[in-house]
Parts: sequence; C-alpha cells; structure tokens
Amino acid sequence: MLDLRRRQFITLLGGAAAWPLASRAQQTDGIRRVGVIVNFAADDPETHSRLTALLHELQSLGWTNGRNIHIDIRSSASEAERIQNYSAELVALRPDVILAVGTPATRALLQTSHAVPIVFVQVVDPVGSGFVESLAHPGGSATGFTNFEFGMSGKWLELLREIAPRVARAGVLRDSGNVAEIGVFGAIQSAAPSLGMELSPIGLGNASEIEHGIVAFARGPDRGLIVAGGALALVHREQIIRLVAQHRLPTVYPDRVFVKEGGLISYGPDRRDQYRRAAGYIDRILKGEKPGELPVQAPTQYELAINLKTAKALGLEVPPTLLARADEVIE
Repeated sequence: MLDLRRRQFITLLGGAAAWPLASRAQQTDGIRRVGVIVNFAADDPETHSRLTALLHELQSLGWTNGRNIHIDIRSSASEAERIQNYSAELVALRPDVILAVGTPATRALLQTSHAVPIVFVQVVDPVGSGFVESLAHPGGSATGFTNFEFGMSGKWLELLREIAPRVARAGVLRDSGNVAEIGVFGAIQSAAPSLGMELSPIGLGNASEIEHGIVAFARGPDRGLIVAGGALALVHREQIIRLVAQHRLPTVYPDRVFVKEGGLISYGPDRRDQYRRAAGYIDRILKGEKPGELPVQAPTQYELAINLKTAKALGLEVPPTLLARADEVIE
C-alpha cells in the first residue's frame, strides 16, 4: 500500500523536486514557479499525504504541475541547517510564491527575503513571531494558516485526565528552543491547577534527549504524557510511540498520525485541510493578490482520534462519552 501511495504521489508530482537547471527556460515559457519547504523527511508517508492534498487542490483550481506551474520541493526533516540552506535555495530560484511549513521554515525564508510572497501553514503564533502585523491585516510578504490558539493546549490535559483518571503528573514533551512551544506549555500550565495536575517539562531535541527525558519521567507513579512539540515530535514519532508504550504512559498527541501508528489519543487540526486551504491562497497570489492583504486564518476542522487497541494494552477503559465525540476510532 505504501509503495502504491508513493507511485501515485510521484506521478502527481511529476518529479517536482529535481528541476533547478530548467528554471530559466520554464519561466520564459510562462510557467509559474512555486517553492515548497516541508518539515518532514522526503520519504515520510505524511509528506506524501499532505503534499498530495496540496497538489490535488491546486489541480482543481487549474494549476497542473509541469503544464502551467513548476513546483520545487525541499524536505528539511526539521533540521535547522537544512531549513536555512533550502530557504536560500528556494529564494534563489525566484519563485512566484513559496509554501512554508512550520515556524522555523517561515522565519528562515523571511530572514532570507521579504520580496518573495510566502504562504505558511502550521504556525502557532505568527504575530508573536513577527511574521505578520496582525491576523486580519498581515501587511507584509507573508500570510497563511495558524495551527491552533494557545488556549486549545489545555484541551490536551483535559483529555489525558478523561482517558486516564489516575494520572496525577503530566510530562509535557516540547521544544524549548521554539518560542511558540513555550507559549503552548504556558497554556497547559494555566489549565493544570483546575484539574489537580502537576506538570514536568521534557526536552524535545534529538533522539537521545527524548529517550533520556521520557525514561527519567516514567520512573514515577501515576504519570502520563502530552506531546506538545510540533515538527520535531512528528519527525521522532516512531521513537516516542515506542518509548511511551514500553513505559506504559498514557499519552495525548497533537496529530492523528500518531494514533494511526499506535499512539493512544490525539486532538488537533486537520493538517491536510491546511494544505488544501493553502492551495487557495497560492492560487490567489499567482493571480495577482498580495499576501499582506490576505488575512491569516485559523483551523476550521479539529479531529479527535482514539486507538482502542492501545487503550486496552494500557489497561484503560475509554469512557463512552469520549468515544461518542471521536472522529476516528481505531480498533
């Protein structure tokens, strides 16, 4: 199934990641150029799933890769050096617009150029990060779609208490170097007293830091975990899911892909929907609108997913009220 999805994706993409030498000829032929920098590895199935959503929506709007647009894709795997290098590469290709996935990529692109229009997705706090002047009136060269509001982070703590009532201390796995994730942790802290929860921050850096942090935290009783990290958590999701299963930690995730791959429960925006909506902004910019005049938009769809097999392995009985609210239940 995975090989089939990859073949379909490659067919749709038409070799989009390997065209820098043809840039001048294509631009003179009237083909518009779109850059994309994603935060997954190139061979990650989620890369294929989300970019396929983008490309299908662009096609529905009349933009076909290889016919009237030319797409350059760079996959950073959330590595800081790659993000910087690929941002410079894409800007140098003189695209008409760039899709930036995540806060680090958006920041790197804006540090490289304020002339190239940017549409971002999966950015938590674009105003606080300095990417836009306001959500309603971005005012510069960037606009896009936020991940969620900080206040939503408290929902993860509520879900942890609901699905695992005995948990008294929650570990929060987050990237302390990401300003937005500091805000997320603060929102979870605000919700903790009313739920009678104590919190422990856990560093989300490289694989070694993740393993050390989770193993050390799991030594105490009645513990659960919230994965608040964004792209880094997704890149390391296989390791995180394995460690929490090994140490029997009930865990709440921000993205349904964790639950599909064995995690317990997730709540967060539909990421593929953001890529589809981003295609609409790319279309409008290619047709002459300015990003600074397009308002930053919040998610319109949130998903609650539960893995019953994982709940059973942890000895948890999922409340019927929680099951009734779930958008996806994996048995």
